[in-house]
Amino acid sequence: MSAWTAFQDRMGAINDVLNAVSVLQWDQRTMMPAAGAATRGKQIATLVGVARDMLLADETRRLVDDAESAAALEAEDSPARRAIAQTRAAIAFHARIPAALQMRRAELKSVANAAWIQARAGSDFAAFVPHLREVVALTRAYADAIGYEHHPYDALLSIYEPGETVATLQALFGTLRAGIAPLLAAVRAAPEPRADFLEREFPKAHQADFALALARMVGFDTARGRLDETVHPFEVSFTREDVRITTRYNPDFLNASLFGTLHEAGHGIYEQGVDPAHTRTPLATDLVGYYAVGGTSFGMHESQSRLYENHLGRSSAFWRLNFEALRAAFPGRFDDVDAGSFYRAVNRVRPGFIRIEADELTYDMHIMLRVDIESALLDGSLDVAGLPDAWNAAIRRDLGLEVPDDRRGVLQDVHWSNCMVGSFCTYTIGNVIAAQLMDTIRRTRPEIPAALDTGDYAPLKSYLNAAIHRHGRRFTRDELLVRTTGRRLDPAPYLAYLRAKVADVYGVAGAA
Repeated sequence: MSAWTAFQDRMGAINDVLNAVSVLQWDQRTMMPAAGAATRGKQIATLVGVARDMLLADETRRLVDDAESAAALEAEDSPARRAIAQTRAAIAFHARIPAALQMRRAELKSVANAAWIQARAGSDFAAFVPHLREVVALTRAYADAIGYEHHPYDALLSIYEPGETVATLQALFGTLRAGIAPLLAAVRAAPEPRADFLEREFPKAHQADFALALARMVGFDTARGRLDETVHPFEVSFTREDVRITTRYNPDFLNASLFGTLHEAGHGIYEQGVDPAHTRTPLATDLVGYYAVGGTSFGMHESQSRLYENHLGRSSAFWRLNFEALRAAFPGRFDDVDAGSFYRAVNRVRPGFIRIEADELTYDMHIMLRVDIESALLDGSLDVAGLPDAWNAAIRRDLGLEVPDDRRGVLQDVHWSNCMVGSFCTYTIGNVIAAQLMDTIRRTRPEIPAALDTGDYAPLKSYLNAAIHRHGRRFTRDELLVRTTGRRLDPAPYLAYLRAKVADVYGVAGAA
């Protein structure tokens, strides 16, 4: 057996273990009885411990050394050299973290998630406090073990969005706030589009059928994936040949299933587009975060979901072409509505409580306040007990709303129960990247927008597969951006996109 084959076999086995973790997590969030949470947590912790032991074993280190010698003559950015480098980095990362901390954190995710579901259903933050206190304590210990120079939050950002820090995020957020504020002011002074028809009775079965049709239409391959219902939508892959997406159905509000499904379909299309050669290798495995995923960063992954959800799914062309299918799927619900009115309704700017249902203009406000709160929890300037007051004050300041209950406030997101402190910024980074990619597509590949105008979504998928998806984790986020758009992360196209959308929907002079 060659050195490279032995290395691949070892990394494939670690990937198998992490995929088993993903299967257990998918089942927990879609099918598992609530009473199974404690035992499920131990099962996941056991497998995380197995993956850790395999990664840090002397045998793995020897195989990495041997593979590196075998690949010495290859280019620095070749798949082999990048797989080896990422494995070395992951070994160094996990060697700094005590095994007991790693396994307790893995176990807590299951228990805390079950507690969050129950607390959210009852809008009872107090019931979640003990679990969240442990999440914060373990996360601080995790940050200390990883190491950081300026702020403990920086250590966590290195897991989800390598290269970002509190300082870089504040600079990005400052630019976005300055660009969004005048647009919000202009919208508030303009007449609001009609949107009452989004809050009628929409049977869940009809929503499920239409949601699946939407996912298939934009390119999600259901021969290699499936769509299920959950409390908080997510995507997970067990290799490119088995990708699961989820959504949720509100019988009185259509937006959640339509755009939640398109969002998760974007994630799924990314995973299904990873080069088959990367299967069971470090280029389809986040060895630092212990996620069996092919996306190079959470922000790049979110760029694909936000692109499909917003640039495609909220476009006027999309609903000009697909509104009649929506009308047929929900007989009698849209008899008094036309495609143009529906397009304006789903792009209406109205500050709301729920992040995943937020309009594009206020969405990033939700992200910014979460990042501020998380960093304060990590540096100790905010205690868990004070979280609802801090949250409600931020919503009042940024969106002018009074939060009515914890379910629509501090308990709405799944991330904290899954110990994913530090991941929220990736949604805004995804918004920025999505606009940057679409700006490049419009300027350099006009045949793709032309195809979208006729309802042909295959050229867009093919372009993204070739430019982003197939590389898996081979290139960093900024390397992919430079290769594709010629520059690193740039918020200018995103702000231009928001201005154009506001001008189109509201007819606000000067917005664009």
